[in-house]
Amino acid sequence: MNSLSKVLALLLLVFSIGCQQRAPESQGEENYTFGTAQILADESLYTIIDDEHQIFSNQYKRAQIKMVYKPLKEVLDLFVNDSIAVAVLPRELKANEAKYFEEKKIKIRATKFATDGIAIITGKSNQDSLITLDELKAILSGKSNNNTDLVFDNPKSSTVEYLMELATISKLPESNVYALKSSKEVIQYVKNNPNAIGVLSVSWLKRPTLDLVEDIEKIKFMAVKDKKGKYQLPTQSNLKTGSYPLIRDLYLIDCQGKAGLGTGFAAFLASDIGQRIILKAGLAPDSLPSRQINVYN
Repeated sequence: MNSLSKVLALLLLVFSIGCQQRAPESQGEENYTFGTAQILADESLYTIIDDEHQIFSNQYKRAQIKMVYKPLKEVLDLFVNDSIAVAVLPRELKANEAKYFEEKKIKIRATKFATDGIAIITGKSNQDSLITLDELKAILSGKSNNNTDLVFDNPKSSTVEYLMELATISKLPESNVYALKSSKEVIQYVKNNPNAIGVLSVSWLKRPTLDLVEDIEKIKFMAVKDKKGKYQLPTQSNLKTGSYPLIRDLYLIDCQGKAGLGTGFAAFLASDIGQRIILKAGLAPDSLPSRQINVYN
């Protein structure tokens, strides 16, 4: 099924609700656009998912979704232990994670809604603005002669998992590589240590929270060398085409086993409005929003 077909199928679920005359929902009842639910989300995606959540909540007043933001490993621990059955992740479930739901005969619904980038950042005053994957791997493997600090958002984060898999390592080196507590701390660390290198989601720099706006002005993206030998920045077009070497697809994973707010939120993320929010945030939407062009004589 192509992206357009997936979007249309999801939207039909939501729009069908508007065509039905319903009695007031009973206590605890949940459907696509009303009820109460919790949804897990990777902390590294906070800025973009918070935007989506706020606009969804404004549009559907009877939908009370509580977003629970945690590092990836904590999200997955809750997700596969029946605590919360809907999660926004920067990847699909791995085979061992999906097995839990498959054994319970629960259908896993994965809706891709955007492409994010792993941003490599440094201070604007740092003269070095280029980096290669081999250089990153060397730092992560503890084999680099460069004493520059490399900082992550959290030891349990998705960015740590992503780069550890890239470097094929099982643990981080004990020197010059640090995992802090949040994406905000990475930005503040790089601001205060301009020669340091930070790792976090592109969305934190392109759609920062208000308290970070001044800090972001002192930080810049490092360009990463691609397979063709060109240095690429995580621009929207480079994320969409895959020219930027460090990209990851974003998914809403729904394992409720029934129609609920997870289904409705997935449909919203994939809708024209949801995709426009992605576009405005500087990430690459899964399907480009349509444009209306009026021609007047």
